[in-house]
Amino acid sequence: MSEPGSRAQAAAPPTSEEEGERERADAAAEAESSDRSSTAERTTGATAVVAALESAGVEHVFGVQGGAIMPVYDALYHSDIAHVTMAHEQGAAHAADAYGQVTGEPGVCFATSGPGATNLVTGIADADMDSDPLVALTGQVPTDFVGNDAFQETDTVGVTRPITKANYFADDADAVGDLVSGAFALAGEGRPGPTLVDLPKDVTTAETEARQTEPPEEPPVPAADSEAVEAAARAIARAEKPLILSGGGVTKGEASEQLRRFATAFEIPVVTTMPGIGTFPEDHELSLSWAGMHGTGYANMAISHTDCLLAVGTRFDDRLTGGIETFAPDAEVVHVDIDPAEISKNVHADYPLVGDAGTVLEQLYDAMSNGPAAETVRAGDRWGAWREQCATWREEYPLTYDTPDDEPLKPQFVVEALDAITSDDAIVTTGVGQHQMWAAQFWTYTEPRTYVSSHGLGTMGYGLPAAIGAKIAAPDREVVCFDGDGSFLMTIQELSVAVRENLDVTVVVLNNEAIGMVRQWQDAFFGGRRMASEYPWMPDFATLAEAFGARGFTLDSYDDVADTLEAALAYDGPSVVDAHIDPAENVYPMVPSGGANDQFALSEDHL
Repeated sequence: MSEPGSRAQAAAPPTSEEEGERERADAAAEAESSDRSSTAERTTGATAVVAALESAGVEHVFGVQGGAIMPVYDALYHSDIAHVTMAHEQGAAHAADAYGQVTGEPGVCFATSGPGATNLVTGIADADMDSDPLVALTGQVPTDFVGNDAFQETDTVGVTRPITKANYFADDADAVGDLVSGAFALAGEGRPGPTLVDLPKDVTTAETEARQTEPPEEPPVPAADSEAVEAAARAIARAEKPLILSGGGVTKGEASEQLRRFATAFEIPVVTTMPGIGTFPEDHELSLSWAGMHGTGYANMAISHTDCLLAVGTRFDDRLTGGIETFAPDAEVVHVDIDPAEISKNVHADYPLVGDAGTVLEQLYDAMSNGPAAETVRAGDRWGAWREQCATWREEYPLTYDTPDDEPLKPQFVVEALDAITSDDAIVTTGVGQHQMWAAQFWTYTEPRTYVSSHGLGTMGYGLPAAIGAKIAAPDREVVCFDGDGSFLMTIQELSVAVRENLDVTVVVLNNEAIGMVRQWQDAFFGGRRMASEYPWMPDFATLAEAFGARGFTLDSYDDVADTLEAALAYDGPSVVDAHIDPAENVYPMVPSGGANDQFALSEDHL
């Protein structure tokens, strides 16, 4: 046996030149390793926050700078994410909310600690009530100061816990990136809603070597129990007067296509809620528009007489139902919702179907096309008489208004005139009040995500910042904001943002020199005592618009409506039309609070 290594030649000792090269290579490798270590050490909690947003695909954020959130803004300086500096944090939340409504992805807003965070609260609560996807990132005082009443300290997590889907206090720089990623994913999954991450300044400035993880995988789309679907399909098939009620969950679940296919395949009339406006085209013969307190008379009549109500993605808000005991009194209710907490919460569900709106509608479609219910459905046109009855109600209770020559401009006319000269996919945002109802009643919506408003919380001032968020979300589409004078005054400072960002949005202020809906209720239910609802003086909004750098128009007469609105739309930038409307005009139909939907008033005399 040969000696070990006998077949190998002995290695020659290295030359001094080779030793030098090896030393230089080792030094370079050590320097590269040191650089990587140094770079990792320079990664902070703030850069991890921004990296998490980038990983989630965020392209825009809305916010207002401040001391405690400053490290996050400093990290944002090096990012491709575009930041829109708003005039007020409430505006940032509303803009992010509208951005999320238009895109279907969570909108993101930033604010500093203390008043910055508390100024977000109204916008967060608004998103919570309407199940809108929103992520709020707030600065916070350093963790050692928390609880000591430090400068600009507020218990943001405690304040926002009741109005968020989830909120988090970030106390570890190594985990903050994953925390933000999780908050973003949660805001958009299942039933959407707002989430919040509170970011102490020492956490965002602390160094971390944590590497950004991939965003969490989306959970599987939930389907309803198959036996429950079959039972619901049989109930719909045997009904004599079936009706579909399409809610905001149809929009959130991207289920408009499935809803339209189901309704048209079986020729079932469709009513929407206000958040569901646009989920079914209002120019379709099966459409009865939207129901509720100020919904169409024919929609409310259909709900009051249906014997089987297929309700999809609605929480049965009191403004829809009126008195619960009188709502759809003769109907078996099939309730489809992704959130089991909504089933039978307000209206008893005879057939509860918990699952994703689009998925469950597909299940119902298959069950009524191929299942045991199919034979009943195919047994002739069983619902023709019902559709004729709905058409009769549409003729009996149309949405109409008078335009006497001796009375001021009617707001409904302005809404219809603007609708006539805009594209079908134009986005309408509103504040809250009478103008909101006129914009819902007299504009014809044919696509989802085109009516962007504050529903559950009823937030005055929502319209203008929402228009900003909508335009940034959809820069190639027309964006129109209908506002009231009272609502416009609450967030008029955001006009500066529209000018600075050169956003081509058109704001129409339906100016009746009052908080019109309050005035209407005072006249109807408080003996006409108009306490604090009328304005003895209002600014000239056209002049104010010019002062902000926007284009201002004043509208007083029918003869000028077409030319003025066309000029406002044509202006390449933000424009404001101050439309002086009839201060005596009210919103009808109207179901008195807690009343029966079929007992709607068409004038004050009916109340």
